[in-house]
Order: sequence, then C-alpha cells, then structure tokens
Amino acid sequence: MSWFESLILGLVQGLTEFLPISSSAHLRLTAAFAGWEDPGAAFTAITQIGTETAVLIYFREDIVRILSAWFRSLTDRRMRHDHDAQMGWLVIIGSIPIGVLGVTLKDQIEGPFRDLRLIATTLIVMGVVLGIADRLAARDESGGRHRAVKQRKTLRELTVRDGLIYGCCQAMALIPGVSRSGATISGGLLMGYTREAAARYSFLLAIPAVLASGVYELKDAGEGHVSWGPTIFATVVAFVVGYAVIAWFMKFITTKSFMPFVIYRILLGILLFVLVGTDVLSPHAGESGDSGGAAD
Repeated sequence: MSWFESLILGLVQGLTEFLPISSSAHLRLTAAFAGWEDPGAAFTAITQIGTETAVLIYFREDIVRILSAWFRSLTDRRMRHDHDAQMGWLVIIGSIPIGVLGVTLKDQIEGPFRDLRLIATTLIVMGVVLGIADRLAARDESGGRHRAVKQRKTLRELTVRDGLIYGCCQAMALIPGVSRSGATISGGLLMGYTREAAARYSFLLAIPAVLASGVYELKDAGEGHVSWGPTIFATVVAFVVGYAVIAWFMKFITTKSFMPFVIYRILLGILLFVLVGTDVLSPHAGESGDSGGAAD
C-alpha cells in the first residue's frame, strides 16, 4: 500500500465511521473503484482505533463519569442504582454479542462477507430499515392532525433487554455495508429512543468492541501488501477527520432527518449492483488473487 492510498483510506475511514453509511463498506469500495488491492479486515479494524480515539476524547466527560461510578459500584452497593454505574454495566452487556460473533465469524468477515454483492444488499436493506426508523421517530416528535406528540425514551430508561438488542444490532455491522452506527441507531429509534440517545449509546457501545478488535488485529498488521507505516498514517488521519465528523454529526441529528443517508445508501447499493451486473466490477474486485478492479 502506498502512502497516497493510506491517506485516501484514512480520510474515508474518518468521514464514514460515525455516519450511518458503513465505513468498512466504503474502505472496501474505495479500493475496488480505484483498482487497489482490498486493504482487508485487519487494516479496517486498526484504523478504527483512530476514530474510536476521537470518541474517547469527544465523550471524555461521560466516559470518566461512567467509569468512576462503575468502579465504585463494585464495592459500594448504594452506587449500583446510580445511572452512570448502570450505564457501565449496560455497555459491557451490549458488547457481548459482537464479541462472541466477531471471534466465531472471523473467517467469514475476512472472506465471503467482503463480496461486493453482499455489500450492495446490506447497503440497500439497512438503508430502508433506517428510513423506516427515522420516519417513526419523526412522527412521534411532530405528532399530527390526529396524533399528539409522543415522548421518546432517554438513556435513563435504558434496560438490560434494550442494551442486548442494541448489542445484537451492533453485531450486524460485522458485515460490511450494514454500518455500526446505522444499525444501532436504527435499533434505538425502533425501540422508541430519541435520536440523541440512540446515537450517544451507539458511540459509547462501540468503544470496547472497536478497541478490542483493533488490538486483536494488530498481530496481522504489516502482513501482505499493507505495511505498518501506511497503516499508522491512515489511523492518525482517521482520528483527525473522525473527531470533526462526530462533532458535526451530534449537532446534525438534533434537528435533521437521516433521510439523506437513507437515499445515499440505496443509490450506492443500486449503483454497485449495476456495476457488478454489467461486469464493470468483479464482486471480488481487489481481493487477493483477483485480477483487479474490472471483472474477468
């Protein structure tokens, strides 16, 4: 991998990690469209350490408060009813599904799940799901001629059941094209949470999973065509860009609809199906052993 490729892929990772459009799919598609070799699951996981570092800094006050309360709750029973202490446990519980499935499906994640036809399908299907969830949230928030405004749930109402459902939604993002934030935010909206609450828990929930995945994949860094230098460079670029994006996104969702992302996902999925169906792209473009971006 060249330094130019690592720059572009780092930018793509930073721009797409927190938006509900799937960063892993965009890394895969960027390489395929450019005729580059697929950067692989290890590169994706490691560069996500950069964007998660941005989460740690952006939500540092929340994280410090949650960790402090959680550790105190281990020895002080009175703290176990504290909201921040409970959030610590709920993040742990919500991380279980992706932890189990990430190890169990490792071979599929690095192989069959990176097929462009599967990515196109998940882009479209999850785009529709996000659109439905967004529409339901908008209806509750605005009410209507024959409906009163419906109060949506905040994180103070988060339960163990809902935390596990969030976790299962996050685990779906092991398939490129689903989108970690897209799946968890959609799940939260469908369960009746506010946009801000769904997004905030989505980002907090991602911290253990992404950091663990990135550290686990460090052993595979530097193998094949992706060396350490470009990987570290892309991770730094992803951090800088990612911090700016998360700050913008948290402001955006308080007043705006997710529909632009829904439309983008569906159009990109359709375009991808057309390109693969007309042999402009191979479904395995850029993968090891593939001849390049074009189909054989």
